[in-house]
Amino acid sequence: MKNSKYEANIKKLTPEQYKCTQQRGTEWAFTGKYNDFYKKGIYVDLVSGEPLFSSADKYDSGCGWPAFTTAIPGALTSDVDTRAGMVRNEVRSKKSHSHLGHVFDDGPVDKGGLRYCINSASLKFIPLSDMKKDGYGDYIKYVG
Repeated sequence: MKNSKYEANIKKLTPEQYKCTQQRGTEWAFTGKYNDFYKKGIYVDLVSGEPLFSSADKYDSGCGWPAFTTAIPGALTSDVDTRAGMVRNEVRSKKSHSHLGHVFDDGPVDKGGLRYCINSASLKFIPLSDMKKDGYGDYIKYVG
């Protein structure tokens, strides 16, 4: 269920962002702006601004989408997704319920074994240097 609190933000989304966040879409592999992006900071839900992932947990999985080993605690919900002829665990942001991507159990074992495979079109990056002024100071601890 979508949260009407974010309708104004949803109306500002590009067609690609809308498809990914609101219609459970997927951007083309290797096309997202955060796939090969490794600056320090956090990734937030494009719709709600909710902190989701830290750059400290991002890695190159080779899958073509930004991949993370873990999420910021309490930020995500998950649903079983049986589309595309397979069973996957879909991940959504907790506040806006935006579709983000999927989580798989083939990530780095030494980091917990999970791979959060996330659409760049669902995210906004907040650089470490801007986190405090943008209201994300409490999340600096996740960046390291």
